[in-house]
Formats: sequence, C-alpha cells, structure tokens
Amino acid sequence: MTSIEGSVVLVTGGSRGIGRALVQALYERGASKVYATARDPRTVTHPDAVPLALEVSDPASVAAAAERAQDVTVLINNAGASVNANFLDSPVEDVRREFETNFFGPLLVTRAFVPIIERNGGGHILNVHSVLSWVGLLGSYSASKAAFWSQTNSLRLDLKPRGIDVTGLHVGYVDTDLAAHVDAPKSSPESVAAQALDGIESGAFEVLADDLTRQVKARLAEDLGVMYPQLVA
Repeated sequence: MTSIEGSVVLVTGGSRGIGRALVQALYERGASKVYATARDPRTVTHPDAVPLALEVSDPASVAAAAERAQDVTVLINNAGASVNANFLDSPVEDVRREFETNFFGPLLVTRAFVPIIERNGGGHILNVHSVLSWVGLLGSYSASKAAFWSQTNSLRLDLKPRGIDVTGLHVGYVDTDLAAHVDAPKSSPESVAAQALDGIESGAFEVLADDLTRQVKARLAEDLGVMYPQLVA
C-alpha cells in the first residue's frame, strides 16, 4: 500500500476534469510534489502543481517528461481522448488515433516511469478507465478502454514483484467537459478523485466510482442478451 502523504505524483491530463481534481486532492492529502501534465502546460492552474508538457502518444515528449520528473513515486494515467469512431463507417485512422491516446499513450508513459518508481523504492500506478471498458457502445472509445483495462490487468501481475502496485479506476458519467452533452446523473470530479486516492492508499485492485459502474461490472457474467437487449428485441 502507498501513502499519498510525502509522495511525488505525476498526473497526465492534469489541467482539467478528473485530472485537475486529482491534483487538488493529492495536495490536500499531503503529497510533497505533483507534476500536472498537459499538451500546453500553461493550462495547469493549481498554484502548487509543477506544470509539465506532455503528449502521451509522442515517445520523445514522454522521454522528456520522464527525464525531468526523476523523483516520481506515483503515476496516474488519466489523459485520454474520446473519438468514438464507428468501426464500419469512420476512417480507420480515427480508430488508430483513439488507441494511440487511450492505449499506447499510457503504455509509453508507464514504460518510461516504471524504472523511476522502482529506483525510488517502489510505489503505485493508477490507470483511469471507464464503465465503457465493459460495454461496446461507442466504437473505438469502448474498444480502446477495454484494451487499456486488459493492459492494466497484465501490468498488475508484471509490476507486483517490482514493488509497484496497480489500481484501475472505472467511472461512468462525470461532470466534466467530456460529458457536458450527457443528460444523466453524473459524479463530481472531486468524488471520483477522492475514491481514486482511497484506492491507492488501500491497495485496491479496482475502484468502481459510481452506481452505474458497479451495476455494469456485476452484470459481466450474464448472457450478452442482458447487457445488449437490442440483440434479442
């Protein structure tokens, strides 16, 4: 288990939404330093955060961030994209772009920071998933999040012997710009951030941050006709 107090944390996508709430919550729990990354670090507004330029799908950008943040003990892979490309009609490049950000991006960041965390005595990685990791409703987005979930499960096994624990955070609708168009109950970013940090500190394998996510996870063992009623309508 990893204590937030005194830790050095890097949050990808730390300038808005869940990422910004995580940065705030980390400092409230006593983190000694928080690197908040963004494509444009000028968008990082927390007065104590260390702004850091990062494009997660660019190996050179990832390497530069890792070179600067050599004291990290906790990595939070929060940055993501929502292209929602249709598998039949959208350009295949749109599907690839979603996977570059949501799957290969966090993989690049993790590979860059694992040696750093290990050298600093071990620590924790939190990967931000989605309830749509388990439901194929939004084409490339759902697929990329499902692949990221599988990546997290594999990394958890690979990293345990190296002193690094891994938590997957699954969320439904959150009151951020990404879900501004959705007319449905939403969790606050602050609530999600608090549950995520609780998961890190308790060593949880997964955090299910809302009722919708818990309901969907519980239904995974059911017949596909229950998850997708349109198949049997």
